[in-house]
Amino acid sequence: MRWDHLFDDLAGQLEHELHAEELDLQQEEERLRLGRLELRGRLAVLLREREPERRILILRTHDGALSRVRLRSLGRDWLAGDLVDLSAAQVVVPLRAVESLVLDVEQAQRTLEPTAARDDLSARLGLSFLLRDLCRRRTPLTVQTAVGDLHGTVDRVGRDHLDLAVHDRDTPRRATAVQQVRLVPFDQVLLVRL
Repeated sequence: MRWDHLFDDLAGQLEHELHAEELDLQQEEERLRLGRLELRGRLAVLLREREPERRILILRTHDGALSRVRLRSLGRDWLAGDLVDLSAAQVVVPLRAVESLVLDVEQAQRTLEPTAARDDLSARLGLSFLLRDLCRRRTPLTVQTAVGDLHGTVDRVGRDHLDLAVHDRDTPRRATAVQQVRLVPFDQVLLVRL
């Protein structure tokens, strides 16, 4: 009878230790997973939200400017969305130009959720690809840098810079309207407003 009690006690202790070890292992795996999270991955979770209002975030660029953006798409090194405060304005922001993102507590918690890795095409498209598309379309835009805003049309896109034909906002890009051509390194671009 005493042996049965002793064996039951030992079995209970062993089960408790195994359960505690399993919990420690799960906690360590979660810490490792959180340590591997990247900004782009956390934004991808927000992008999957069905309700557009749940994709709104406030971003602050390195010049201190704050913008309320409804996230629409995400590339390898950029995000795109609609400016909430301005009607019909769309922006492209290089991720390296983001000083910080302001999320509410619920959004921040949701971005920590584990998600299955998806191999979507946009995850491989860099900023230069997007700017080349805007160049082909001859889209007038405003390039925001730390020094100021430049309005014009992208003429060419190199590996690490763009050629911007600067002209007045209300005139189309014509040779006679171009005041100057600015070569803008990508690392100086904080935001592109369409």
